[in-house]
Amino acid sequence: MSLQGCAGSDERFSSYVEGLAGVIGHADRVKPLRDYCTGLMMPCGRKSVEPMAAVTAPARTAAQHQSLLHFVGQASWSDERVLAKVCELVLPAIERAGPIEAWIIDDTGFPKKGKHSVGVARQYCGQLGKQDNCQAAVSLSLANRHASLPVRYRLYLPQEWADDAARRRKVGVPEEIAFKTKPEIALEQVRWACEAGLPRGVVLLDAGYGNHTNLRTQLSALALTYVAGILSSTSVWAPATQPLPPQRYSGRGRPPTRPRRGKGHKPVSVKELAVSLPVEAWRTVTWREGSSGRLSSRFARLRVRAARRGGTGEEEWLLINGRKPRRSPRSIGSPPLPTTLPGRAWSILPSCAGASSATIRSSSRNSASATSKAEAGAASTTTPRCALQPTAS
Repeated sequence: MSLQGCAGSDERFSSYVEGLAGVIGHADRVKPLRDYCTGLMMPCGRKSVEPMAAVTAPARTAAQHQSLLHFVGQASWSDERVLAKVCELVLPAIERAGPIEAWIIDDTGFPKKGKHSVGVARQYCGQLGKQDNCQAAVSLSLANRHASLPVRYRLYLPQEWADDAARRRKVGVPEEIAFKTKPEIALEQVRWACEAGLPRGVVLLDAGYGNHTNLRTQLSALALTYVAGILSSTSVWAPATQPLPPQRYSGRGRPPTRPRRGKGHKPVSVKELAVSLPVEAWRTVTWREGSSGRLSSRFARLRVRAARRGGTGEEEWLLINGRKPRRSPRSIGSPPLPTTLPGRAWSILPSCAGASSATIRSSSRNSASATSKAEAGAASTTTPRCALQPTAS
């Protein structure tokens, strides 16, 4: 559908672009910004500047191509200011349909054939479902049952790129940008959202992020409730088990501080713990309608403590999901997760275990595939396409 085909959408789109133009910088960038946002909304196949130029200016495609290419690759603006403006414009529209329920941490992969795009490397790509040559961007999105909004979005710069001065200089990566892991980028984004006072929700993480103990620890330190996917090899202290106290100090050397482990006092993998559960510990839960019927699965839950080098973590819920009993665990949640709500047993746990993955995938699909070289490849230019959807719906 064209923008003119939906009553009132053209005015809303113009108002939205004008709002972004106020923080984009130089006045010469306003028209390319509008053309770029228009191209993202139009039904052209690939969202790169060449096909977008053909759609937005068919009579002067070559000149339009150069204009958009310069806007995306050379023009610099404050990514933080653009994203903050998008949040200011769109978040109230999302909240009119209901309060924010979740913060979604995820990354989006963009398949690439060459090796010259900023941050391209052989890594896992969600679009392909395997490791391949691609770029990856880490994002933090706020979501309710109506829509999701990316409020932070940064291109991941692999170690091989961060350490290659010539490569960085060629593509214009700022000197202050250093290598950070995806969980470190995600934690920075979450801290920013807390400092900005954005409405809080349950933090949802897949296993790529949830398996990092430090990230979960820092989320708890920020007083955030989370539901995180974990690997079956993750070690936990089962209920009623704990490490032995440190050995007594003999008076020689450094005093021992690390808790001891012994028979009956050692952590187990969550897979071992799941296999040891009795059949009656499992319950079938149905949470929503799917394309081929109601979605249901078997769940078990228990309170555990994460095993850490220095001891144990806080007690939290371990939620185990499998179609048959005694399957590997799927997620772990921080306290205080409610166990029941009126009329819906285990309301939040099945919802997060099932619906959250669909929310994450939807957020990834809605992100545009173009990235900006400005601000070390932070793709502020992809945000308008995602953000405009709730205001135009």
